Amino acid sequence: MMTEFAYKHVLLIGATSGIGQAMAVKMLQHGIQVTAVGRRQERLDELVQEYGTDKAHGVAFDISKLEAIPNFVAQITSQYPDIDCVFINAGLQRTTDFTSPQTVDLDVFNSIMHVNYTAAVTLATAFLPYLSGKTTPTSLVFTQSNLAIIPAAPLPGYCASKAALNTFAMCLRAQLNGAKSNVNVIEVFPPAVQTELHDYMGAEKGRQMGMPLQEFTDKAWEGLVKGDDEVYVGCIPPAERFFSIAGQRRAACEEFSKRVANHD
Repeated sequence: MMTEFAYKHVLLIGATSGIGQAMAVKMLQHGIQVTAVGRRQERLDELVQEYGTDKAHGVAFDISKLEAIPNFVAQITSQYPDIDCVFINAGLQRTTDFTSPQTVDLDVFNSIMHVNYTAAVTLATAFLPYLSGKTTPTSLVFTQSNLAIIPAAPLPGYCASKAALNTFAMCLRAQLNGAKSNVNVIEVFPPAVQTELHDYMGAEKGRQMGMPLQEFTDKAWEGLVKGDDEVYVGCIPPAERFFSIAGQRRAACEEFSKRVANHD
């Protein structure tokens, strides 16, 4: 069992609020170099000012602009060639009520899929040549959600985006493991956490919903330090059913992947 995080320089996307910001602070407090990425330059500047330019760096970028991602990756890996972990964390959440289809805003629904899934896959694809080209272990970390395992009916877009990202991560892990790649695929599964993600409910109500952010961060950090490639914090009860679904799904994916590879 490891006693410290395996990576020394983390590129953390979505680091200006919520889970991303809290994880960036946790890593910096443990002596890990962090390049924080987000849309709000002032918050990036505050992080760098607090922890110093020897450990913290801030880069403003909007991951929804897919066409800009290849250039962003090229620039950031050139500027910080010792990055060995890419933590993809940004996300959107909104409710959608399909019992009143006339009220459904498909632009909002599609933006959730775009940011939570499509942008994450685009980023992972763009970073893979750089990460796999290193001679030391590297990693891609995805912030998932317990709702990727058991969806909540009021949040079909968010749940679908996280379920899709979880499926992508499982397939990516199976492919890279089969190729004996140096790139590890790690997933962090939060419960509802008290962050800005829920501000659409009203800031006062939304930021009181779920697990306190510091409690989540401490528990997630514990799993990351242990070296788990699936870090579950909490679950959707009953726990036995939740972890049975998650475990059997992964086991089935890995078994089927091996069968397909052997058939080829």
